[in-house]
Amino acid sequence: MVVALSVACAVFYGAADFCGGLATRRMPTFVVVVWSQAVGLLVLLAALPLVGGVPRASDLAWGLACGVAGAIAVATLYRALAVGTMGVVSPITAVLAAAVPVVFALVRGDRPATLALGGIALALVAVVLVSVAPPSQNQADAPLARIPKPNLLGPGIPEALVAGCAFGFLFIALAQTHAGAGLYPLLSMRVTSLAVLAGTGLAVRAPLRIHRPGLGIVALCGGMDMGSNILFIVAVHSGALSIVAVISSLYPAATVALAAALLHERLGAVQWAGVILALAGVACIALAR
Repeated sequence: MVVALSVACAVFYGAADFCGGLATRRMPTFVVVVWSQAVGLLVLLAALPLVGGVPRASDLAWGLACGVAGAIAVATLYRALAVGTMGVVSPITAVLAAAVPVVFALVRGDRPATLALGGIALALVAVVLVSVAPPSQNQADAPLARIPKPNLLGPGIPEALVAGCAFGFLFIALAQTHAGAGLYPLLSMRVTSLAVLAGTGLAVRAPLRIHRPGLGIVALCGGMDMGSNILFIVAVHSGALSIVAVISSLYPAATVALAAALLHERLGAVQWAGVILALAGVACIALAR
């Protein structure tokens, strides 16, 4: 059940990222982030009575911390998806989102298995490979084309790194809540993140008005995002954080698949190797006990 919930969470995360990235290519990032968060809040309010629960003050406090981290994570991720390549941004974010909880467990005294350590090593190599810009057509046709250098400051890469770390902290914080709190930590998280994002948007005078043609994709993004959060908190209260976090971080598979099928995005050979290593690294961490 834990694995099934985590896999479903990954699919929802990946679909939400795809929809968010697509929406931010058509309208300002703040518009997409704020309105998708608002839609997610409505979905959560509808789900709260179905799950129930009695939160403690600590649960709401952890939810508040998640809200700040979530605001940073979503804003930077959607910005990265808007200016970068989905198949590059998603694996970087996923690797860090999976690795941060493992590092947290290590500092706390847990000792990851050898397979998990190998997965982290693969993930670090993957971050470099997926950051390599694909060669131009002229370079690809040249007999002795140079291997492109890693572009760690390329479009969307810095934002993806920040988003990955923020998501990793969010996973850790959600795991600190207790199962009896139900979905109320998510309510605290979403109210906080929405307040932070909307407040920031108003402070910098970012446009927040959404036009009807973009409402559908934004609503789908918000619904899928909240669905993934609900699946995650249910899964993490049923199993180990290290397992749930890393399986949930397999979401780039869904994002890349959707980007390839619907946007016809093409990655270079080196980037494909990075994507495969990223997914293999996350899978190794997930399989380690």
